[in-house]
Amino acid sequence: MWYLNMSSLLAIAGMAIVLGLTRFWPQNKRILLLVFNLCFIGVYSQKLAVFYIAYTLLNYAAFVWLAWLKTARFPSFLALIAANVACVTVLRLFAMDVWQHPWFDAVITLGLIYNVLKVIDALYFAYFIGKDAVVPIIDYANYVLFVPTFTSGPILKFRDFMADAKQPCRVDAQAAETSVKRIILGLFKKIVLVTWMTDLFDRVGAMELTTLHSLFLMVWFYILIYFDFSGYSDIAIGFGRLMGYNIPENFKRPFLSPTLTQYWRNWHATLGDWFRDHIFTFAARKNPSRLTAAGLSLLIMLLIGLWHGFSWLYVAWGLYHGLLMAGENLLSQSLVNKRKVSKAYFYGRCLLTQAFVTLAVIVYCPDQEMVLKIYRGLLHLPFL
Repeated sequence: MWYLNMSSLLAIAGMAIVLGLTRFWPQNKRILLLVFNLCFIGVYSQKLAVFYIAYTLLNYAAFVWLAWLKTARFPSFLALIAANVACVTVLRLFAMDVWQHPWFDAVITLGLIYNVLKVIDALYFAYFIGKDAVVPIIDYANYVLFVPTFTSGPILKFRDFMADAKQPCRVDAQAAETSVKRIILGLFKKIVLVTWMTDLFDRVGAMELTTLHSLFLMVWFYILIYFDFSGYSDIAIGFGRLMGYNIPENFKRPFLSPTLTQYWRNWHATLGDWFRDHIFTFAARKNPSRLTAAGLSLLIMLLIGLWHGFSWLYVAWGLYHGLLMAGENLLSQSLVNKRKVSKAYFYGRCLLTQAFVTLAVIVYCPDQEMVLKIYRGLLHLPFL
């Protein structure tokens, strides 16, 4: 979101330059970054800044308390996670006008679905590591408020961010060049490609749709959101690395995924990793049975659907992906090793996976009426 505003873009770039110029001060990327994060968010919205200061302080206190807690650790751990999920749920219901209150402002939900995942990751770390997990509040605040990934990820891991925080900001010429090129690539995707593709999508979508129109729009929209989201990720990764933090990759050649299980390790990879690490691995620490793996896959995809939005379309999307992944697990087809199968089989499976994804990806379109129009268009055969 920040990256389509020139003032915001210049501010983030300016901060990266300041960190580069002060790289000989060991604490620059901790202290200066916190000041920048708070000022940037405060200039954007004072209400957003007040909310996130309170949200960060409360969760830091919960994080430290859990890390030092001696008894009733597991129920306390679950209660803290439930409290964060409840906070996000309530605020999203206000944003949807299900509930109304004069104090509510939709701006405070900005980035919240990403930041709550980071907060929960920190709680996991505190629960499993104990008192050794405690970090200074300045590092915890930078983790939650990190501007380059604030609104749309990639989702940062607590352990990795804290490891980077301990290292001084030393970006050499080669790293700077690579990062700047990554930022330029991301801006080209978002400003040039996405703008052009959105215009064509809207033009075709305004027509009377036939099966061919609907299929075209599904494929076109799939490519559009890839450029949109991967473009944002490119910019976030580039700026994050200029600031001395290794931002994880979010897209790892997803179109060459032979199964849906592998697809969700490659498309929005940090989201798939988060749900696998915090639900699948936690619930099935030992080798799970195929039935258990299938059930967990279904649960995870339903949760990812609800994470995207509280609507029946996202529930249907989660159920669709979950059932397909459950079937992969039950049939022992969740993984395909490219080295052990023929090229024709591997690429055939990749094509099948993309077909499954394409049939549901239009749900990401924010216009629900357009989504339904495209699905209705699939039944409008041009020769009938």
